[in-house]
This record gives sequence, structure tokens and C-alpha cells, in this order.
Amino acid sequence: MKLAALVAFFVLLCNDRRCSGSSHPKHSCRYPPSQWCRSLEIAIECKVQKQCMELSAVRPNEAVPQVSVTLYYESLCPACRAFITQQLFPTWTMLQDIMKVTLVPYGNAKEHMSGNTTFTCQHGEPECHGNMIEACVLHLSDHAAFPIIFCMESAADVLSAAQPCLQMHAPSIPWASVDSCVRGGLGRRLMHASAAMTRALSPAHTHVPWVTFNGEYKEDHEDKAMSSLFHLVCQLYKGVKPPACTGAPVRLNRGFC
Repeated sequence: MKLAALVAFFVLLCNDRRCSGSSHPKHSCRYPPSQWCRSLEIAIECKVQKQCMELSAVRPNEAVPQVSVTLYYESLCPACRAFITQQLFPTWTMLQDIMKVTLVPYGNAKEHMSGNTTFTCQHGEPECHGNMIEACVLHLSDHAAFPIIFCMESAADVLSAAQPCLQMHAPSIPWASVDSCVRGGLGRRLMHASAAMTRALSPAHTHVPWVTFNGEYKEDHEDKAMSSLFHLVCQLYKGVKPPACTGAPVRLNRGFC
């Protein structure tokens, strides 16, 4: 779903001086914009079912595989944070119909198997804590996970932002469930899974961010991804290009509140 177009539609609509505020979705809708078109029930509650239906009409052919983008990263790595906030999340926001994103928060960490499994990280213990928080968020919050992690990674303090970002993008998930995951065995199991995925890379990663496309790493793809991930995803998609890739306008019926 072109959620970015939907969000932009309402931002423009209610930035208009004619917006009274009394009928704006935020007053009657319990869900953030990223979830407005997730189901008919949510669309009706948020009074956007017409816009969701219009946007659905321009979805790409689902029989064509999405471009699979997997990011191996560290929560406090400056280069990883820049890639997530400046390339990956904006591209996913516009092209999520044709791309699937998998996040693996581990990077250059080391797993120690003696006694209780522990981890050491390139940027110290805070990064290990951040990696585990993000692994738990990915496990617990499903489709809201990427907006939560983007919110964290774009904040001045990644760790301090975790709880408010969860409350903003997944208000139905209590922070206690994430905290329990981080402090308990589930968090360690999730980190072990991230470690196993990272160790299984072929070729082995030499730095982060490390990005694979459709399960493969290619240096030229990485070079293009670092400079213009959006254009690379459009290039790799085998189906009919969505309007965002072609530059074709998507016309929506105008409305005001």
C-alpha cells in the first residue's frame, strides 16, 4: 500500500487553513498513519476507506516477487543509522509494495557461548542493549517494527527513544513486554538467531551496514544502495514499475475537512 501517499494526502489536507480539526482522523482514530490501510475496520474507524481503496488500485502485480532487502547492522553504528534514516526507511515508505525489508541487528558483535550466552559489541555494552531491544521490537511488533526502529535510529539517543517510539507506533504493545524480552531468555535467543544469520553470510561481511538483495551480496549493488537505494530497488523489480518509480502522477479525489 502506498502509505506514504496516504500520509502525505492527509498532511496536505489538514495543513490547509480550512481544516476545522473537528473531523480530522486523529480525533477519532486510535492508529498511527502507517496502519490506516491495514484492514477495512481500521480504515473505517479512521475515515479513510475511500482513500485506501483508491491507493489499492495502483498496487503492483502481487505475482511478481518483491525485491528482498536485508540489512545487517548495529544499533549505534553512525553509518548504519545514516543508512536506515536517509536511505532504507524513506525508500521502504515509498516502495513497500515492491520491496521486503529484513533487519538483522548484530553486525560486528561477538557471541560468547560459555555459561550464559553473552555478547560483546563494537560500540560497547549500550550497543548490545540497543541491538537486543531492536531484536525484541522486531519479534513483538510485526508491521510496526520498522517505523519504531526508524524512530529510534533517528533520535539523538537511540536507547532513550525506544519506549516513546514504541508507544507512538505500536500503542497496543506494552513496554513491559519488550523489557521482559530484553531481560529474559527470549532476547538472548533472538540475538543468537541474528548472530547465526550474520555468520552464515557468504561472502562473510567485512563491515556494516552490509546489504544483500534477494539473498545475495554484490559490491556494485552496495555502491548503488549507499548513494540511491530508491533507484536500485526500482531497477531490480521485475514487474511493472509502480508510479513512484516511473514518476507517473497518482491522482486522488480532492477533499477538505
